[in-house]
Amino acid sequence: MKALVYHGAGKKFWEEKAPPQLIESTDAIVRIVKTTICGTDLHILKGDVPTVDAGRILGHEGIGIVESVGSSVRNIKVGDKVIISCITVCGSCRYCKRQLYAHCKDGGWILGHKIDGTQAEKVRIPHADNSLHRLPDGVDEAAALMLSDILPTGFEIGVLNGRVQPGHTIALIGAGPVGLSALLASQFYSPAHIIMIDTDDNRLSVAQQFGANTVINPAHQNIVEEINKITDGIGVDVAIECVGIPATFKICQDIITAGGSIANVGVHGKSVELHLEELWIKNISITTGLVNTSSTPMLLKSVQSGKISPEKLATHHYPLSEIERAYDIFGNAAKEKALKIVLTAE
Repeated sequence: MKALVYHGAGKKFWEEKAPPQLIESTDAIVRIVKTTICGTDLHILKGDVPTVDAGRILGHEGIGIVESVGSSVRNIKVGDKVIISCITVCGSCRYCKRQLYAHCKDGGWILGHKIDGTQAEKVRIPHADNSLHRLPDGVDEAAALMLSDILPTGFEIGVLNGRVQPGHTIALIGAGPVGLSALLASQFYSPAHIIMIDTDDNRLSVAQQFGANTVINPAHQNIVEEINKITDGIGVDVAIECVGIPATFKICQDIITAGGSIANVGVHGKSVELHLEELWIKNISITTGLVNTSSTPMLLKSVQSGKISPEKLATHHYPLSEIERAYDIFGNAAKEKALKIVLTAE
């Protein structure tokens, strides 16, 4: 089969690999129908994730058709169309019993990280009963693809951790795919005012289409001054950090109100300054996390009912065989006006 293989920092090739085989009785083999590229994949290619070995097939998002299952798989059948969760769930360890699936002792984020991933014609999925979600007929495949990772991430780590409530003023820092996913999901809770902050005017325009009331571009505007105008100098109730750099985490600290919540979603590769000398008296909460994907069934029902339309995040479509070109586009997302790229197997 063909797969996108990592060969060390800056090196990736679409090449022949042996097709996956069932190893454990709880495994399934899934033929990929659609997959996509994540910002985490770019971090891997930069060499920022040293736990990824050369020779690894990348990717942790996808939908596909089940081709074979192990003898212990009960709920997933050959022929099922499924959403592949970015988080592998054994269902029985101490973390899984607390719904902290991201920290599963025999899973968590392993696809495209510690085992071969989804940017391939086929993939092996451990603990298939818990790590695959059957896709109902009629659900848009591009929408379903967003349920692998980014929509649950924005919802769980941004909206739920940030404790967004009706009437809140919230700010999202970073209008990339995860930030826009958090924007979509935040509207479940009817915040009174949604502010999106980014330096990319195209993405800010998309944020307005998705429901942002105010957009702020720090290249042209003073963030704190603009937030103070909106909130009468009080600050926002929830700040959701969706970039993962020191400057954006500082913005969250600068704009949060007393009693507010900072929810960090971004992947940080460098240390940040935490200004406790200013924040200790403000009674704020700061949360971090890796998605558990426990919300995927609920989000799938919301997609089915038309309450949310994550397929809007898909801006580019390519055949899976053109994945190297797609990486070039995604790596220049601002110039190419790219959000999520849908790769479809021929």
